[in-house]
This record gives sequence, C-alpha cells and structure tokens, in this order.
Amino acid sequence: QPQLVESGGGLVQPGGSLRLSCTASGLFLDSYTVAWFRQAPGEEREGVACIGKDETTNYSDLVKGRFTVSRDNAKNTVYLQMNALEFEDSAVYYCSAERLASGLDDMYDYWGQGTQVTVSS
Repeated sequence: QPQLVESGGGLVQPGGSLRLSCTASGLFLDSYTVAWFRQAPGEEREGVACIGKDETTNYSDLVKGRFTVSRDNAKNTVYLQMNALEFEDSAVYYCSAERLASGLDDMYDYWGQGTQVTVSS
C-alpha cells in the first residue's frame, strides 16, 4: 500500500526555519509530482509548493522567496525548507503525490497524515 510520511514539524519562533520531509513507501516519488499543502484551524486547505518529475517548482505567492521544495530521489524523499517563518505559516502541513499533476490546482491521489508546524513567540 503506497504511503507518504511527513516529518520535521514543530514549534519555532517567528523568523526561524524548519525543514519538512516527505518519505514514500510503496511508490517511487521520481515518477510523481509531489506537492505540499497546509491547513490551519478553521481555514481551507491551501497549496504551498510542488515539484515536478523534471524538478520544475511552483510556489504559492504567500511563501515564494521563503520556502524551497526539493527532492532526493535516491532517498525517495521530498523536502520543504521553510525560512523566515511567520505566525500565519502555522498549520498542519501535508505532502501529496500524483503522477499526472503539474501544479497546485491539480488533484492529488496520495496523501500523508500531516505534520504540525507552529510559529509562536
């Protein structure tokens, strides 16, 4: 059964950094577009960043210039480096994968369970 597992969330002060990881089992991420989404309490889920099979990246305007998505195919893992974190970045972050997706507006088939990111002083 394909599975995505996120890790790396936690509590960080404003201006700090975190790196999230999304590791897959049962599927090879190099054949998928992988996206990061987030959802804060009472808010709709929103796309944050995605990376294609050709390593093309797309970012939400809210995180552009602060977040970087990358992949390590040898480790079957995708990362989300988050810098200059703001209070508004607090959310549960999910990774997702889809063979045919090319952007954040596409449908994604596989989802992880999420990891909490809390930005607080």
